[in-house]
Amino acid sequence: MVKFGSKDLARYPFLREALSYVTKNEFKLEDLDNPDYFHLVDRAKKKIEQYVFEGKLGYQIDYNKTHEIIVQEEVIIFLISLLLIKSVSIDSVTKKFALLESMRFEKYLVGDLDSSNHDDGKIKLILYEIFKDLFKTTIYLEVNIYNFYKIKIDDYLDHPIAFQEREWNLVNRTLNKGFVYLDSNEIVRLFRNELYLLIIDRIKRMNPKKVPEVIVTISNSIKNRWEKMYPPIRPSGHHDITPPCIQHIYDQIKNGENLSHPARVLLGTFLIYSNKSMEEMLDMFKRLPDFNEKITRYQLEHLAGKRGNTKQYFVPSCEKIKLNNLCFETEVCKGISNPAQFFYRKKF
Repeated sequence: MVKFGSKDLARYPFLREALSYVTKNEFKLEDLDNPDYFHLVDRAKKKIEQYVFEGKLGYQIDYNKTHEIIVQEEVIIFLISLLLIKSVSIDSVTKKFALLESMRFEKYLVGDLDSSNHDDGKIKLILYEIFKDLFKTTIYLEVNIYNFYKIKIDDYLDHPIAFQEREWNLVNRTLNKGFVYLDSNEIVRLFRNELYLLIIDRIKRMNPKKVPEVIVTISNSIKNRWEKMYPPIRPSGHHDITPPCIQHIYDQIKNGENLSHPARVLLGTFLIYSNKSMEEMLDMFKRLPDFNEKITRYQLEHLAGKRGNTKQYFVPSCEKIKLNNLCFETEVCKGISNPAQFFYRKKF
């Protein structure tokens, strides 16, 4: 059993041991209208606004207090954040928050692992404790290969990431004696994915007897601001027929889901072929949880032939779309071999 120090627990407030710091003091979310908690509510609000509206990981832990108070406050801020997101009740906001929050915890984990040497058992085993405590999975440090971990194949297949992207499929992994091998970068990515799903689950299970007024006021403000920034998605083509594969991407964006790289290429080339301006395209992509304007702008300019080798990329063919599991063919697709052909179809 790893013994966490107070600073460890402040960085990982989702752990059972961290939560015990507030449960032993009988903290209740229903008490947040008490002015004693307003400074923590404000910190949770500012963190959410940075995540949701700026896409930034600017939140910092305040270490200028006693260790026990630091942990108590970080756990309470975490719980307040979950309740605020639950009260906003917009799927895309929930998923963006969960992704950015899991990335924040990932940064702490990477820092802990990078600051330790290979023989530092305490830090290395933080990973073990987190996976065992939260995800009911045992991971093992491979002592014969530097910075490699292994997971039993059955346990690996219990995690959704094993089926989400081609690189994580079992056929593309290193296997030996019933174990799947992952390097330190991959195990951290697995951590982020699992924690992302866990945060969403905890938000859904938030069910206080009464939502405090301070939470209702802030969540309504966040909701109104989001809806003004992100009005409903409009079709991108010149006609009213949207290719089913593109419509599926629109639906994913509306639901706050991230897109795979092939899906981003398909959407980008389709929007370019639709003669959308850069600002119109950025307005679509900025709805993604991991949106980065600088990177997205560069990639769209590259697809449009304005960067790199000045080659403009055409919309992928239906055959290639099928290979990337992005095809959602319906009756309207009959007789076409590329989504761009929808531009020449008339209204029904």
